Amino acid sequence: MTTKELMKAFEAVLFASGEPLNIDRFAQVFEITPSKTIAVMDELMKKYDDTDSGIKLVRLDNAYQLTTKSEYSEYIKKAFDIKRKTPLSPAALEVLAVVAYNQPVTKSFIEQVRGVDCSSVVTTLIEKGLVEERGRLELPGKPLLYGTTKNFLRCFGVSDLSELPPLPKTQQEGEVSDVGEQLSMDADNE
Repeated sequence: MTTKELMKAFEAVLFASGEPLNIDRFAQVFEITPSKTIAVMDELMKKYDDTDSGIKLVRLDNAYQLTTKSEYSEYIKKAFDIKRKTPLSPAALEVLAVVAYNQPVTKSFIEQVRGVDCSSVVTTLIEKGLVEERGRLELPGKPLLYGTTKNFLRCFGVSDLSELPPLPKTQQEGEVSDVGEQLSMDADNE
């Protein structure tokens, strides 16, 4: 198949899926290399960027998904009568930051960083599809490990975790030296 034919076929598969599809899956289905898959996806992404369309192609880590452009969200909400979901609490954002920058992590690690119980917050983030279980740690009790999801990437508008803003550098004595301390101090000030 030519690149143009592959672009059309990729577009059809992405549209039919409605969910992010892995690069390796495309490579397997179309019997091409992952690097060729990425090249075709880049061309398809450019096509959507260059045309006057309400749809865009986004990369989410090692997967791609067709999505609507954010400027049409109000119309989509009205068309599907979507109620605005409650925003994340400061505690949920703190837990999400700890997980995103340190994953995979255990609940006890999150609680150590924050200094408070986080069970209900982690449960809420799992229900919202922003955090997921990532196996168990090989220690006594085999605690669960948690990490972020593709939905987290989509919600925060990044294609992979390397696009997250950098953590603050270690500063002079007496100043905040890591994100965990900053998060704890922020929580104490509220």
